[in-house]
Amino acid sequence: MYSQTKIAIPVLEKNKEKAIEVANDCIDKGADMIELRIDGLENPESKIVKEIIDEVNFPIIATNRIKSEGGYFKGSEEERIKILLDCAHKIDYVDIELQSSDKYIEELKNTGVKTIISYHDFEKTPELDEIFYIVKKEKELGDIAKVAFMPNDLDDTIKILAILSHCKNTIAISMGELGSYTRIMASKFNSPITFAAGRDPTAPGQIDIETMKSLFNIDLDI
Repeated sequence: MYSQTKIAIPVLEKNKEKAIEVANDCIDKGADMIELRIDGLENPESKIVKEIIDEVNFPIIATNRIKSEGGYFKGSEEERIKILLDCAHKIDYVDIELQSSDKYIEELKNTGVKTIISYHDFEKTPELDEIFYIVKKEKELGDIAKVAFMPNDLDDTIKILAILSHCKNTIAISMGELGSYTRIMASKFNSPITFAAGRDPTAPGQIDIETMKSLFNIDLDI
């Protein structure tokens, strides 16, 4: 059966021209969506971000990731959110961290853009009941829940499969080489979105788009 899971490729570049070039290359390779990592831009002004979005003209997730969850944005929290608000009417999804102020999340929701409420831990994977709690809180706040954790052993990756199995409208990722297979399995559980690499991986364990698409076509009985 054809998977409903969309493959998004993050674009993390320093300037507008390179971001547009890489985004178009990812589209040519078969991406369903582009995740524009605004925090990667050296000059992340709203005007420049909107110009990239207009030029690419493709389904986009806008992400302006904070440092504590693996991002690079150097400005204030107010500046970070303002950029997302300024471009909200031009994008399909905005990714905003669970730890962000509820006020900012509500402001983004009020623009009408769909929200991905995310949580990342690059050091460990919590116990399963804690992950379920995080996902529950995310789904109370937004349209799609997203969790990404670093596994210490194979059992940690199995927790992610349990989340994918039991939670609808949820992106769940086990990072690193050990958990890379969960990015493929997301399609078997009809997760709304999974992430692949276009040119260079932007997160540990990302699989290149060509491999991802070929593995999506493998029929697994699970």
